[in-house]
Amino acid sequence: MISSEQIKGARALLGWSAAILAKNSGVGATTIRRYEMGSGIPNGNVQSLLVLKTTLEAAGIEFTGDPLRNPGVTLNLRG
Repeated sequence: MISSEQIKGARALLGWSAAILAKNSGVGATTIRRYEMGSGIPNGNVQSLLVLKTTLEAAGIEFTGDPLRNPGVTLNLRG
């Protein structure tokens, strides 16, 4: 699973707005913003969180650490 902080961090590394992530994932921008307002693992649809995770990973994001204790993200640039 991924945390709110990881979603925000991944978007920042990619330079994506919530609207861009919504377009690429099919998850609504309002839902993404709601997930990001909290901390820790968002209360929400598990399927939506998995879709966000998969979309961000396909864009080069690697989720690191424990999402509750030391959440992290890394951008792997493909050359």
